[in-house]
Amino acid sequence: MRCPFCSYGESKVIDSRAAEEGSSIRRRRECLQCMRRFTTYEVVEESPLMVIKKDGRRELFDRTKLLNGILRACEKRPIPLSVVETVVDKVEKELRNLMEREVSSRHIGETVMRHIKDIDQVAYVRFASVYRQFADINNFMQELETLMKTQSVKSQIK
Repeated sequence: MRCPFCSYGESKVIDSRAAEEGSSIRRRRECLQCMRRFTTYEVVEESPLMVIKKDGRRELFDRTKLLNGILRACEKRPIPLSVVETVVDKVEKELRNLMEREVSSRHIGETVMRHIKDIDQVAYVRFASVYRQFADINNFMQELETLMKTQSVKSQIK
């Protein structure tokens, strides 16, 4: 790291801590030549995550697109925005932890459904109806029956 004052190439780290954003590190440094202090920020460089669409196209993972899709499913439901953002965080973290550079849109959809299933059943069914593109009412009813069975099993366990 070059000193911004004298351009000397070496400095020592005096203090190091996480920055407010959480994904970067703030370092307080001192130049070994002019002894002046300066601050640097280090950011973790994430590799791009590509999404393989159903038709084979590839596009860059878009966190905002994911957030908007979940928000549409949760429209007019008593779900705080913070809960939706937490779901998006969990889904993105799970996808990045796969350590794959490409992930299918199918995998993303299944991951989202797994997370919103426990939050709100109506939002789950809305998301599933768009994601799974139900061909007819029978497919829709099958999904509802599956949801009802898992709910009755959960209530019996409690």
